[in-house]
Amino acid sequence: MGAHDLDRDHKHLTDLAAAARAALVRAIDASGAWAADPVWREVFLAVPRHLFVPYYYVGVVGGYERRWGESPDPRNRERWLRGAYADAPLATRLRDGELVSSSSQPSLMAMMLAELRVRDGDRVLEIGAGTGYNAALLAHRLGDDGLVTTVDLEPEITEAARQHLAAAGYHPVVVTGDGARGVPERAPFDRIIATCTLPSIPPAWLFQCRPGARILTPLATGLVALTVTDAGQAEGHFLHTPAYFVPLRGGGPEPEQAPLGGVPRRARDHELFRFLLALTRGSLDPQEAYALWEREGQPQRERYGLTVSGEREWAWLDDPEGPYAWPLR
Repeated sequence: MGAHDLDRDHKHLTDLAAAARAALVRAIDASGAWAADPVWREVFLAVPRHLFVPYYYVGVVGGYERRWGESPDPRNRERWLRGAYADAPLATRLRDGELVSSSSQPSLMAMMLAELRVRDGDRVLEIGAGTGYNAALLAHRLGDDGLVTTVDLEPEITEAARQHLAAAGYHPVVVTGDGARGVPERAPFDRIIATCTLPSIPPAWLFQCRPGARILTPLATGLVALTVTDAGQAEGHFLHTPAYFVPLRGGGPEPEQAPLGGVPRRARDHELFRFLLALTRGSLDPQEAYALWEREGQPQRERYGLTVSGEREWAWLDDPEGPYAWPLR
């Protein structure tokens, strides 16, 4: 391919990316994801997602197929670019056929960022660097790379995130380390957002937050938003949306699921019952969880909450001091 053809191909892909990005923003707009903070609309319109996913994997019969932006076939490059702007999660890193890192669904990212309630000048810690795209969105929104820190345990993930961020013109602080320990040298933080699921809230996060800070993290199969009131103290409710993320590496093993014998199939397959099961794992057996679920009218996620107080951490239904409470650590 000659220089003229290369230029033409580059312009075609640039134009295609802009159109695909605008279409993605319209789709997120229609979903209402950033209704709480519409500033994010301009951020998603500005930050090029395709620079953060130079390749990704799509599920095919018998495994995964790799799509990449440097494919010699122009049709494959187009397919890669269109896929980069689909409102869908993208598998970005596999190990022995298992997914270890992904780029989350953009509309879910938009909703989480809006719910984070970032204000100008906030210092933000992201747990789980992924591709670097989320950190770029935060850095663009805050207008200052130095306010954003992202951490991941895997050196190859942090190195790739740095490269993607630099290619897009952003330079937040990227740290290789255990996200459960936070990043004490960059504290204090006004906001912490996690893009991986955890069995409980790491105590280190709370001690690295200013009073009034907000923590948004996946837990069980949901998202909990906590307000930090003091060192080691935080409380908040779950959001309405389901959320499934890769577990935090280094966060400890997940407890085994107890057998579901005696639980009717309609409950086993019900998304809200699966959430209650995940939240009460180790505290209630599935039959007890089912009895509670029916008795309380199949409660929505927003009725559940989480409290951290010193060494204690517990999930609850309706009231932190009420009859339904389950220790998480």
